[in-house]
Amino acid sequence: MTDFLEQIIGKMGIEFTGEQFDKIRKYHELMVETNKVMNLTSITEYNEAVIKHYADSLALLPLVNMGKYESMIDVGTGAGFPGLILKIACPDIKCTLMDSLAKRVNFLKETAQSLGIKDITIIHSRAEELGRNPLHRDSYDLAVSRAVANLSSLTELCAPFVKVGGDFISYKATGCEQEIRAAGKAIEKLGCEVDSILDYTIPDSDITRVFVKISKIYLTPDQYPRRNSLPTKKPIS
Repeated sequence: MTDFLEQIIGKMGIEFTGEQFDKIRKYHELMVETNKVMNLTSITEYNEAVIKHYADSLALLPLVNMGKYESMIDVGTGAGFPGLILKIACPDIKCTLMDSLAKRVNFLKETAQSLGIKDITIIHSRAEELGRNPLHRDSYDLAVSRAVANLSSLTELCAPFVKVGGDFISYKATGCEQEIRAAGKAIEKLGCEVDSILDYTIPDSDITRVFVKISKIYLTPDQYPRRNSLPTKKPIS
């Protein structure tokens, strides 16, 4: 008998092994337990988390060929969405999770070790700082972010991590067309262009996720990302 996670993943056309299902279930148990003493998420009920966290993180897979990416960074990963869930689904990708809150980073390190996840690096940092680090700048085939911020700010924080020829994919909600248009100049200044806008409705829900796929055309100028929270306080216009 399949549980709700297996039903939804099956309807999404994503092929999981039993081990991959078990890792997400184990993650859920650890997340719920930790959430009792640390505010990781307001969504802890299993079926709701399956839709709003796990399926939402994985909604990228039916739309994008993840096999072409060897490395990925999740900027502002929070409790590990979408990066940790994508890593479980795509175990061959070299994954970095970055977050500015030490407690979340410690939770993710302990969780990754408990789940036996390999080729994963979890870093406590702000994107404004890590994006200037030579070990991480221009180093990843793919950057993803489900963080809540406008697209101009997110692109400034994420584009510096991406190699020329790589992609930044932003998880957005429906109705983001004006936001995408408003970010056009910033995206261009950061050495990028909008490649495509993709959407996916999660099965057994009314939730549609929009993905803005932004391609890195040339190196991001050295002055970006700006420090002192300027990307979010004063977005490029």
